[in-house]
Amino acid sequence: MENPITASREWQKLQNDLGEKSVYEQKMGYHFLAIIKSTIVGNYLFVPYGPVAKDEKSFKNAISSLKNLAKTHHAFFIRMEPQNPDFARLLPSSAKKVKDIDPKDTWVLDLTKDKTELISNFSQGTRTRYHNYKKKGIIVEITQNHDEIKHLVALQQKLFEKKHLTAYDANYLKKELEQPFATLYLVKYDASKDETLAHSDSSPDSSPKKNLNETLNNKPKDQQILAASLFFDYGDTRYYMQSAADQDYKKLPAIVALLTTAIMDAKEQGIERFDFWGIAPDGADQSHPWYGFTEFKKSFGGAPKHYAGTYDLPINPLKYSLYRFLKRFKP
Repeated sequence: MENPITASREWQKLQNDLGEKSVYEQKMGYHFLAIIKSTIVGNYLFVPYGPVAKDEKSFKNAISSLKNLAKTHHAFFIRMEPQNPDFARLLPSSAKKVKDIDPKDTWVLDLTKDKTELISNFSQGTRTRYHNYKKKGIIVEITQNHDEIKHLVALQQKLFEKKHLTAYDANYLKKELEQPFATLYLVKYDASKDETLAHSDSSPDSSPKKNLNETLNNKPKDQQILAASLFFDYGDTRYYMQSAADQDYKKLPAIVALLTTAIMDAKEQGIERFDFWGIAPDGADQSHPWYGFTEFKKSFGGAPKHYAGTYDLPINPLKYSLYRFLKRFKP
């Protein structure tokens, strides 16, 4: 029985810090975190990556307890994400599969292998970038300074604006970094350490001045932040969570530097698994919006991990139907 971070007391503290109300329950054979959400119709319970149960009997007991909890908090439905895909068939017939909230499929790297084997399992391109990123003036810094979250906020805002998406609230990201399990990784460019600048005039086919100018024009300013990411450590797992990179310099291996550093640091700390947090489903083709970054995550080696996905269990069918109807007009 796994114990994901989103079903833990530590995650409950984060939710409380964000102003959410929640209930954590742990009984023989199961545990869950239920976050009480409010809508115009009424309350519902959200159970991220849960309930977590060791067997079918325990899962059924967890569902029974959640139903009682829903009545206590006047919740008209329960939204849950069972850990074990096989347990979805144990849900009541009234349960409905809905759009996934947390990723149904993720990619996990086994960190118990020795470092040489880990690196050998990188794709050739990722392995080359890993060995060469320091020569390009890229530096990875690790911090838990809450003020440094501004770099991730700025990068996400820039990236999300280009994709016409809504960026995470700055306070939300700061509250995440304030948690004991969170660490911020920053990728910087330092021209004084960029060995490629020194050799930019070595090509015999064009003038040294032209090559140098082209190289400088494709490089960021000194000490510019190229990428940032939050990693969460819980139990035997490091989770790759909030992240963003400056797409103006996507030819530089900033994300490879960030991820390989986080992977190797986790291994040195005795962490056994690295969870890349979300990939496209098995068999997805290039038209899938997650195809590109799925292939990138897979380039570090690892294996897929599948969950049941997100299900709604109506407690008050009439209110639930009204809620679903209203959702058509407001995402």
